[in-house]
Amino acid sequence: MARLHLFDLDGTLLYGSSAPLEISRQLGLEAETVALERAISGGRIGPPEYATQVHALWTELTQAHVSAAFEAAPWLARIREVWAQIRNAGDYCAVVSLSPSFFVELLLDWGAHAAFGSRFPTLPFTEPVDPAGVLNSAAKVRIADRLCQEFGVTRADCVAYGDSASDRDLFAVVPVSVAVNADAHLAGLATRSYTGRDLWDAYELACSAR
Repeated sequence: MARLHLFDLDGTLLYGSSAPLEISRQLGLEAETVALERAISGGRIGPPEYATQVHALWTELTQAHVSAAFEAAPWLARIREVWAQIRNAGDYCAVVSLSPSFFVELLLDWGAHAAFGSRFPTLPFTEPVDPAGVLNSAAKVRIADRLCQEFGVTRADCVAYGDSASDRDLFAVVPVSVAVNADAHLAGLATRSYTGRDLWDAYELACSAR
């Protein structure tokens, strides 16, 4: 039976960073975004409020900024090699993130079968964020179920990789989960735990748990 590997982005595929932080760095707005990240991680705001506030910071954002952020981001090593191996094995890989879809979807070019993020308006922004399009922890499970149906697998065939509270719900419904550079709470919920900067090593932990 094929497997579906579900990857978080912020703090997981990106080492110690997030897509919004990398985007804001291109605009000279790193400090403001760090404050927002602390607020959401501390539970003082939720994903819709975070998306609305980061959108308000990005009034000058262009696709060129996004591309530069993507290129400069601190990616784990061997992401493309892992996804090529997953494809060669007849399995599937997808990225599901709370970050903006216009950044997440760039990973399709690296070999992901699917990539989902929070829906933001088209760049450059002329419209507000629709809170209904902002993902949360529960949305990751709904998207995983949709992908299972699309690829002809079940939750029992899924592996989740994540680092924080936004991955908690998904970890709870799949048989194999890998905490990647995760906080202590999520690491305690995972079936495997990895600390480092090479996705291949995390992938091998998942394979050993089959």
